[in-house]
Amino acid sequence: MKKLLVALIMLAMPFLASAQLQDPVKWNYSAKKIAANTYEIHLTATIENSWHLYSMTTPDGGPNATVIKFAKNPFASFEGNVKEVGKLEKYHDENFGVDVKYFANKVDFVQVVKTKSSKPFAVKGTLEYQVCDDQQCLPPTEVPFSVNIGK
Repeated sequence: MKKLLVALIMLAMPFLASAQLQDPVKWNYSAKKIAANTYEIHLTATIENSWHLYSMTTPDGGPNATVIKFAKNPFASFEGNVKEVGKLEKYHDENFGVDVKYFANKVDFVQVVKTKSSKPFAVKGTLEYQVCDDQQCLPPTEVPFSVNIGK
């Protein structure tokens, strides 16, 4: 009986390993001081070849747009909207029936933050994004982030 159980587990392992979703996006978080009490927060995505990550401006009805949510922070005020810095690509996707917007290789999401404190603190939040290649789309992924300010 033990041998049968071990054989079944060995047969199932490749399937279980492939069931773990890959994530073709690597994130880097940083802050850059641009003036007294003013920083840029950079949420930078490096995207593996053949994959693309959807813009924050991808329309409803298409794949999931990237959404960035900042946690409330009494030491920070967020100035303006998040800017997408990268080569924005657009095409009409027949699968969704809408014009989609996406980035390949790399995109930098930049938010300007004014500090209300001279002490270091962290800006936290979540990123929700979806990636596809020519064959498949992975389910939306949500990841937390934290960026140190003033250190």
